[in-house]
Amino acid sequence: MGGLLSVEELDRVLLVGAAVLLVAIVAVRLSTRTGLPSLLIYLGLGLALGTDGLGIEFSDVELTRTLGYAALIVILAEGGLTTRWSTIRPVVPVAVALATVGVGVSVGVTALVAHAAFDMEWRHALLLGAIVSSTDAAAVFSVLRRLPLSQRVVGALEAESGFNDAPVVILVSALSMPGEPGSLWQLLGMLVFELAVGAVVGLAVGRVGAATLRRVALPASGLYPLAVFGLIVGAYAAAALLHGSGFLATYLAALVLGNARLPHGPATRGFAEGLAWLAQIGLFILLGLLATPHDMGSALLPALVIGTALLLLARPLSVLVSVLPFRMPWREQAILSWAGLRGAVPIVLATVPLVTGVERAGQLFNIVFVLVVVFTLVQGPTLPWLARLLGFGHGLDAHDLGVESAPLEHLGAHLLEVRVPDDSRLHGVEIFELRLPRGAAVTLVVRDGQSFVPTPTTTLRHGDELLVVTTEEVREETERRLRAVSRGGKLARWFGEHG
Repeated sequence: MGGLLSVEELDRVLLVGAAVLLVAIVAVRLSTRTGLPSLLIYLGLGLALGTDGLGIEFSDVELTRTLGYAALIVILAEGGLTTRWSTIRPVVPVAVALATVGVGVSVGVTALVAHAAFDMEWRHALLLGAIVSSTDAAAVFSVLRRLPLSQRVVGALEAESGFNDAPVVILVSALSMPGEPGSLWQLLGMLVFELAVGAVVGLAVGRVGAATLRRVALPASGLYPLAVFGLIVGAYAAAALLHGSGFLATYLAALVLGNARLPHGPATRGFAEGLAWLAQIGLFILLGLLATPHDMGSALLPALVIGTALLLLARPLSVLVSVLPFRMPWREQAILSWAGLRGAVPIVLATVPLVTGVERAGQLFNIVFVLVVVFTLVQGPTLPWLARLLGFGHGLDAHDLGVESAPLEHLGAHLLEVRVPDDSRLHGVEIFELRLPRGAAVTLVVRDGQSFVPTPTTTLRHGDELLVVTTEEVREETERRLRAVSRGGKLARWFGEHG
């Protein structure tokens, strides 16, 4: 028992942890003002607490890798749950090409530059190229959703960042294993097998889980987010046990569940967002603690050269080759190239060769760490400027209408809670003009803290909260109609808007 913390020591640890968490939360506000991804602030906190700062000693690489993988699961889950299928569906082929062909081109070009410029052994050069080839889901989701980009560009970048972790993890793991790596065909065969297993498991868990949760009324609303996360983590574990890609299974299961209109969907997404922020904060601080800045001087020049080649050569070429069959306009290719943000994923993957004992793995880790910090400083703040320069400045899409469903199992009905957002065209619409399907009715309106039973001529206002009771048979049709009116107004169907 001598190794356990005393109560007083535990109190100190909790106080420091709470202070760091609050500082990290405040830092989010700073990052939104500057356009700087918050990961840099969290890395800075970790460095300030580490050996070159307050002197906290931390060097457990294996624990960092394990916790890093766990954090990535949560971040990918949040990304899948909050990604609208309608946004990414038209660009899924583009995203898949970027996550496979694009990754291959990026790895090859980066490795070639590392080998030619610094005489790096081919295995180390390919390993470095694989580590830095993946765009980071946390950075992409947090930065791009605030930019005035077209839905096609945002969808392609979000889907790519969700898909490309899987092949990159497989590549890095294969190149980090002791002994000689297999032939190119063996590696490609393993990639195809693991990605196929991950895709099948993720889609199966998502579909079965969604069908089950829609039919089972849990006794408390707080159990739905836990059930959803249980399914997503189960998808990762099942795929990994079958020697498939757990990360692909995670993202696909979350994507299916997030678009399945489950009971208490907004609450689940809010829970996921909070967990993802906590995972990001903990992960980046942990990576900052692991790093030793005084050892990184020799990594500065390689990081700058390789990072420049990655940003100006490897990434644009990978985008060009990947989207060639889809005839994407050059300005969209340009923003796709510049918005390939790196973040936690490369740094976490850089711990894999450290764990497996790859020669000079410490130097690889330092190069990756410096590269991520420097080029996040370059890309993050300049993305809004580039978006405006390329003509992506016509405003963000209107916020979608949030509809939360609670099942009334014993009545065979659902209770929908709807809030009218500030940009919704439900404002000014009378209840009868909603033209809800037979079997659905607005039963209560809450306005300015006061609730009342509406009449057919009650006019809706921004900020109103509605309670809509609907039978099981017309629940989805009711939700579609409400979303259609919210986006297109009372004449939504005449304008081709069907929600």
